[in-house]
Amino acid sequence: MIAIIDYGVGNLASVEKAVKFIGFDAGVTGDTDKILKADAVLLPGVGAFNDAMNNLKKANIIDAIKSVINDGRPFLGICLGMQMLFEYSEEGGGNVEGLGIFEGSVKQIPSTFNLKVPHMGWNSIKVKDDCDLFKGLPENPYVYFVHSYCADAKDRNIIAATTEYGIEFDSAVGRKNVFATQFHPEKSGEIGLEILKNWAQLS
Repeated sequence: MIAIIDYGVGNLASVEKAVKFIGFDAGVTGDTDKILKADAVLLPGVGAFNDAMNNLKKANIIDAIKSVINDGRPFLGICLGMQMLFEYSEEGGGNVEGLGIFEGSVKQIPSTFNLKVPHMGWNSIKVKDDCDLFKGLPENPYVYFVHSYCADAKDRNIIAATTEYGIEFDSAVGRKNVFATQFHPEKSGEIGLEILKNWAQLS
């Protein structure tokens, strides 16, 4: 069973539909007991970093997330769900504390390159080394993004993929059982489904 965390924000229905489409049992839940008993856990997210973190705190889900990660079960953060795995975000005019699973921060995409912000649409990713998420994919696959902020990992060894959009930013990270993507695999067609399948098969 894959638990898709419901904390009041996130692209929940499409994520659940995508995971079930590739043949895995999945359910949307905000119940910490179900999250703790899941074989794998997925943290989606859209919206504001501060609101999302506050919602996780109010729902008492933060300890469950850290417990799942520490237990070594497969964990995947998507979009805002990736950003919250870092130490803090500059969104909202200050340094808003994140989950601190990865060292680093979340910064706004500069609007100085005559490129639209938010970064919205299809873009290629440059996959780094071997990462279980990207097994069997073509070189520099295209995936779907919707975001105005991006992660800047302090430990460059966790970078699984980068993307060029005015700047080069970290578009996927991975360490041991924890993976995260800035892009939306559930909206990225066959490539995205293959990425989700690669992750789900780790459970």
